[in-house]
Parts: sequence; structure tokens; C-alpha cells
Amino acid sequence: MVDVRTEVLDGVLVVTLDRPSANAVDVATSHALHDAFTRLERDPDLRVGVVTGAGDRFFCAGWDLKAAAAGEAVDADHGPGGFAGLTELFGRTKPVIAAVNGLALGGGLELALAADLMVVAEHAQLGLPEVRVGLVADAGGLLRLPRRLPEAIARELLLTGRRMTAAEAGRWGLANRIVDSAELMDTALALAAEITAGAPLAVAAIQEILAATAGLDVREGYARLRAGDLTSYTRMQRSEDAVEGPRAFTEKREPRWRGR
Repeated sequence: MVDVRTEVLDGVLVVTLDRPSANAVDVATSHALHDAFTRLERDPDLRVGVVTGAGDRFFCAGWDLKAAAAGEAVDADHGPGGFAGLTELFGRTKPVIAAVNGLALGGGLELALAADLMVVAEHAQLGLPEVRVGLVADAGGLLRLPRRLPEAIARELLLTGRRMTAAEAGRWGLANRIVDSAELMDTALALAAEITAGAPLAVAAIQEILAATAGLDVREGYARLRAGDLTSYTRMQRSEDAVEGPRAFTEKREPRWRGR
């Protein structure tokens, strides 16, 4: 059985985690997910990734505790992308949307947090229950959640392991969209299409600049921006697309992006 399925739809790589019954992740699955996200990054015809889970009950239940019981160590090497192939895949230039179709628990929520945008089904719940099994959310949850939520709320979720409803995730701005489960993938793909309407080099530059200036104040961010070593930003500034965009606007037509 293939644990990770991929499909290309209009420049969007849809990555589906398919491991009944809970879409949990072991080392081999992390490597398969990393291969998919690496394909997204390297293929010039692919613009955006959407990661989701099979079925409607689990997006991902996190680390496969059955694999753990069979001897997979808690600190096992999940490969160059870290747990689930994305949590430590830094330097990405192409956005990934998490389409959270059900429970996103532990490493499952950490996978969703590692994505750039999140579309969540109304019935989904999100949580980091590691503390209740004697562990901590060290695949990015401890690092990313306090940057996405008010500190007190993030700390509560980490310390108690309680689950957050989709409505609460929307209220705190953790999710970009909260939708009926029947509309989840259409909504995620529509959001991906909005991204692909933009210039690919500009999207890559945004990804690069946001990563390079994270944690900096505005003055420091400007200094980093002007340092001249942000390659995607420099490439965008000097590109044909940077000329095409204003020209298409003036001529009242859709731009023809060439990615150069």
C-alpha cells in the first residue's frame, strides 16, 4: 500500500497521507513525505503544495505509536525534512497549504503548523497532547505555536494537551479558512489558485523575505532586506516578470508569467 499519494492539478501538487486508520507517521512515511515536498520545490511546473489526510476522521495523528512499540526510537532520524518531511524543511520557496480534514494531533498539528497556510474542516480538532504521554512537542509545536497564537493560549495548549476546535482555531487566526468538510479540498485548491495567479518569482521572494526577517523589528528587517544577499528577492527584481506585471496592468490584460 502507498502511504503517501500525490496528484498534480493545474500546477498544484496535492499530497495525501493515507495510512489507515489514523494517518500516523513513522520514519518511512516521513521520508516519503519529504520526497513529495522536495518534488514540489524542484519541479518548475509546480507552484503550490496542498497536504491533507485520507478520509474525514484524521488529518494526522502524529507519531506512529505502533512503530514506537515495535522499537522505533522517540529520537529516530526522520530524514532531512524532519518529522513528516516538512517540519524541518527550511528554505522553501513554494507555499504549502495544509487542508486539515479531521483530527490533527501531536505531530499532525506540527505538520500543519509547518505549512504556510491552513484550511480546516469544521469538525476538525487540533491539539498537542504529548505532555499526556510523557513527551513534548519537539517537532516544531513548541517553537511554532507560540508564534501563531497569544502566548497564554499556546502555553495552555502545550501544558494541558487539550484539543482546540476548528472554530477556536479560526477565532485566534491560526486557520485561514474554516469550511464544511465537503468543501475542504475545493477551498484549499481555490486558495492555491489565488497564489498561482501571482508571479512565481515574487512568491519565492515573499517566502524568502518572511523567513529571513522573522523575529526582527522593522529597522532590522529593512537592513536585512537591503543587504543584497537574498537571492530570490534579487532575482525577482531583475526578472522579466517584474517588467511584465506593470505592462500587463497598463494594457488591461492578464500577465503572462515566465518565471524569469
